[in-house]
Order: sequence, then structure tokens, then C-alpha cells
Amino acid sequence: MTHSHAHSHSLQGPSPLGPLAARIVVGLLVAIGVVVLACAAWLWPTQQKVDIPLPFQNAAGGAVTTEGGHVVSSRATACGSSSVGQVLTSVPAPAQDGGGQCVQTLIAIDSGPNTGANTVLEFSGGPGQPNLAVGDEIRISREVDETGTTTYSFYDYERAWPLFGLAAVFAVVVVAVAGWRGLRALIGIVVAFLVLVAFMLPALRDGTSAIPVALVASAVILYAVIYLAHGVSLRTSAALLGTLTSLLLAALLSWGAIELTHLTGLSEDQNNEVAAYLGDVSITGLLLAGFIVGSLGVLNDVTVTQASTVFEMAGLENSSRRTIFLGAMRVGRDHIASTVYTLVLAYAGSALPLLLLFSVANRSLADVLTSESVAIEIARSAVGGIALALSVPLTTGIAAVLATPRTATAPAVPSGRRRSRT
Repeated sequence: MTHSHAHSHSLQGPSPLGPLAARIVVGLLVAIGVVVLACAAWLWPTQQKVDIPLPFQNAAGGAVTTEGGHVVSSRATACGSSSVGQVLTSVPAPAQDGGGQCVQTLIAIDSGPNTGANTVLEFSGGPGQPNLAVGDEIRISREVDETGTTTYSFYDYERAWPLFGLAAVFAVVVVAVAGWRGLRALIGIVVAFLVLVAFMLPALRDGTSAIPVALVASAVILYAVIYLAHGVSLRTSAALLGTLTSLLLAALLSWGAIELTHLTGLSEDQNNEVAAYLGDVSITGLLLAGFIVGSLGVLNDVTVTQASTVFEMAGLENSSRRTIFLGAMRVGRDHIASTVYTLVLAYAGSALPLLLLFSVANRSLADVLTSESVAIEIARSAVGGIALALSVPLTTGIAAVLATPRTATAPAVPSGRRRSRT
């Protein structure tokens, strides 16, 4: 009679948390997604028409129309030509004496109803005046008054093709290095801008409360960007849940920082224009929305990295959830250290012109740092840094519960044959 025995010894038992945690996290994300869509429908802008602000109106009260043009010639001459801004098919009229010296620029009109004609622009050459050279492509604004007379004025430089070229190079490099994942990330960027333009900005323009609008828009962006760029998996779900939770913390911190420091946002010229021409829009709400949306990118970066680190470590043999969590936190601490000063320096860079003005104003350092313009950047940096630091243990913990550590299995013991006596 023969007996055969095969023994398999598991060095690490099965992980009971993984499947249950996965069901909980997926259920939470589905529930949050449904709530976000319902809130988006509830907060959806009315698309009501608003008056165009005065700085952006033409003489008839409509939107400013711009056309393309290029510089034909430029010369120094007396100011005051009667041909300035007029549609020309001949030589410009000479300037009258006594008008001072100006730079007179002949512009060829390249688009619109006066294509093929010219116009003349005059510049005094002072600060803020454009320095146009022959061949420069520019945009000129076209206005038609009540009598039907058309006049042109300088609007801006033509930047469409250079920007298009930079965007194309950016897209090619991202796709070449990151492959299909990079392409999906680019699609996610497009979706993010569509959410901002189609939902968030019109809702804020309607005077809707900034916190729910910013949170709903940010959540929609996160669902689209994270799943598009990184695929649908437990790894990305852990990153998404960690980012959504950190985003909520960032919103609460932003509200607290604005209330605590009495920030009004009225130190910025654009906010003053919004306050003057869009009375239904809350400036502090707009400032708060900017804080929330501004934290999206850095939070997404950190949480995806932490989730990926956890799941990679879970693939190693003889790993436990505790060792995985502690190892990923060591990576996270390095990430926090490098990202926080990057965040602060980015905000400092945006405030550099202001800091330069303060540096020559003979004001004390305390006055500079507590002035609203600088305080906004300090508060924004602090909120982003706190949310960033808290997102690391939060996302690492979620991912460590979701990831199932790899179990090492000992080789099977060869079966032995034992001959029984009869």
C-alpha cells in the first residue's frame, strides 16, 4: 500500500483586507461621483447674458473686434497725423507742426472687411508703448462708430502661431516620452479646460457660492484626469480617493486662511475690475476658488506617486502592510521636501514684479510681508503646503489597505513513497 504526501507552507497568510477594502473604496468613489454629477446639475450656470465690461467694449457697446495686420514701415515724425487709425489706400497725411515727436507705423490690414488697405498708428515711445519693427505680426482692434466710420488701434502682438508651435512641441515630447499614457494626459488637460470654461467660470459669473462650484469642478477634473492618464485600477482609485479627501481639506484650509488673514483680493487690478463690472461675483469667493483649483496639480502629482510606490512595494516578497506603509512614507517625505519649496518658489516667482517694487520703496520687511498682495501668495503657499503634506500619509494609508502584499510560497515537499508490509 502506497501513501503519497505533498506539503505547501505559506510564509505569509492571505490578506483579508484587500478585497473588502477594494469594495469599500470603489463604492465610495461611485457614490462621490454620483453626488458630484448631481451637484454639477444643480449648480449648472444659467447662461444668462451679462453686459460686456467697459474696458472690453467697442464704441457701440459690443465686444471688441480684432483683425490681423503686419508692420510695413516705421519712422520718427511729428505727432498728430489725421490719418491715424483711418482706413488708407494712399499715402498717410503729414502731421501738423508742434505736436511733439512720435513713432509713426504704417500697418497693412490682413483680415476683415478692409483687407488689403493700410492704417497708421502713432506711439509716443514712453513706458508701456510697443516697439514695433518692420514685419512684426500684430492684432489691431476695429471699431465702427454711429456714422459708419471705421478706425483701428493697436491691440496686441500676434501670438497664435508661436503658441501653437510651443503647444505642438510640448504634445510631441510628452507623447514621445510617455506614450499612450502621455496622450491620455493631454486629453485630460483638454477636459480640465472644458470644465473650467463651460461650468466653473459661468457659475461664478452667476454669483454662485465659490466653495461648492470649485469643489465640484475640481472633482470632475480629478475623475477625468486621473483615470484618463493612469487607467482604471485600484492603484489609481487609491490616488483619486486620497486626492479628493486632500482637496476637501484644502478647501477648508483656504476658507480658514482667507477669513483669518482678512484677505479681500482687492489689491489685484483684475479683481477690482471684476468687482466694478460684475457685481454678482464675490471677490473673496473668486480668491477662494483660485486657492482650491491651484492646489489640484500638486496634490495629483503627490498622490499618484504615493499610490504607485505602495503598489510596487506590495509586489515584493515578504512584505507586510506595515513595512509597505513605512517604506512608502520614506519616499513621501522626500517628495514633500522637494515639492513644498517648489510650490513656494513658484508663487514667489509669480509675485516677483511686486517684490521688486517693494524692494525700492524703503518699506520694512514686516510691512511687505503683511501687505495683502504678498499675504495672498503666502497664504496660498501655506494652504498648498499643508494639503500636500497631509495628502501623503492619507493616500499612502489608503493604498496600503488596498494593495495585497505578495505571499511567498515555499517549494512543495517531494512526495515520498513508503512501502507497507503486508
